[in-house]
Amino acid sequence: MTTPSEDLLPDTARSLYHRIAVTQAEGRAPSLVAAVSRGGRTVWTGARGTEQGAEPTSDTQYRIGSLTKTFTAVLVLRLRDEAALGLDDPLEKHLPGTGVGDVTIGQLLSHSAGLAAESPGPWWERTPGALRPGLSDVLGERPVVHPAGKLHHYSNPGYTLLGSLVEELRGESWETVLRREMLEPLGMSRTTVRPQAPHADGWAVHPWADVLLPEPAEDLGLMAPAGVLWSTTGDLCRFAAFLARGDERVLSPESVAEMRVPAAAPGSDSWDAGYGLGLQLFRKDGRVLIGHTGSLPGFLATLWIGVEDDVAGVVLANTTSGVAVGAAAADLVRIVAEREPRIPEPWRPLSEADPALLEMTGPWYWGPTPFTLRLGAGRELKLSALAGAGRASRFRAEPDRTWTGLDGYYLGETLRAVRTPEGALSHLDLGSFVFTREPYDASAPVPGGVDPEGWRTV
Repeated sequence: MTTPSEDLLPDTARSLYHRIAVTQAEGRAPSLVAAVSRGGRTVWTGARGTEQGAEPTSDTQYRIGSLTKTFTAVLVLRLRDEAALGLDDPLEKHLPGTGVGDVTIGQLLSHSAGLAAESPGPWWERTPGALRPGLSDVLGERPVVHPAGKLHHYSNPGYTLLGSLVEELRGESWETVLRREMLEPLGMSRTTVRPQAPHADGWAVHPWADVLLPEPAEDLGLMAPAGVLWSTTGDLCRFAAFLARGDERVLSPESVAEMRVPAAAPGSDSWDAGYGLGLQLFRKDGRVLIGHTGSLPGFLATLWIGVEDDVAGVVLANTTSGVAVGAAAADLVRIVAEREPRIPEPWRPLSEADPALLEMTGPWYWGPTPFTLRLGAGRELKLSALAGAGRASRFRAEPDRTWTGLDGYYLGETLRAVRTPEGALSHLDLGSFVFTREPYDASAPVPGGVDPEGWRTV
């Protein structure tokens, strides 16, 4: 059943419904729910199958597994923004005695700490957390399997450590902190540690027959920050809006954008998967998606967000395996983005402009290469190459009249406008690179100097 909505065209809504219907039928999911949000609002919901004799809705809880990790990452970044920790801090500085304290908090967030993928047996997803009462039980005798910082290696115990770090620094349980600092401000009342009715039951589907086996829904104990949560498509659409825009009550837009940056830069433009700070990055059909997948016995979940398209897709199913919820969620984004492209905000002139900022705009040259600098709202500057591929970046204004790079090659780098003793604008200094008004302007302090004979023919 598709929720009627004036927000999407009927043909678009039918295509979305067809996509999840095929996913549920081919994957043999007992039930499946899905939703699409655009512009921060839920614009479509759909469901197939039955749960306890009725069709599930956008308010039916499903277990979301490792999507929980993104929530834990936000709590850690809140601590960073409060200066309670640094991402380069070794874990030992704040959570001593783990035995893996040399790894950094940033490495744990990005799964590059070299920790083992799983906790030692018994299989932690299907057994009570009481069997692993301490962090030593979670980590085991051989917790490190790769040198720290060398490669991405997904680690569930790593996020257990981050949850314990939150508890150590807050002096409260991870669940209490999560509810107060994230779920309540974002209005996510149907996201919980333990299932609350109405909720789906978890099932395994026999590989060779259309029969079901109930799956256990264990309390994960210390492993909770890695995958314990239950949620709904309604709540996850709210979460998608937060991950696309930020919310000052929880985490600033700048810090949320930081989560979306690959922790290790892709080696080429052909990359199709990566990981930031608690967020998976996925490229399909030229579209970059951010979000997370999740699974626990009896459940599969995916949330993908096309930030540039301002569209998010959520798909949840109550089966252990066999349903391609990740591909389906990506297709929900694609269908809406292609059939109903995002309408840009109307252009409006600035309400005010500093003459000193206007003086900075226009053409600049990095050596012989032409660039332009444009002024936007909030004193934001945008550097773009005039021809071919160049190192474009956006820059945020700082109180000291410098600018900080927000993306691209100059992410985190400082842009300064350098003036002569008389106050005239001389050049731009960007991470030691000098941009001048003319190619190799002899009147500016170009590193290495400018040949006194100037440009010539040969």
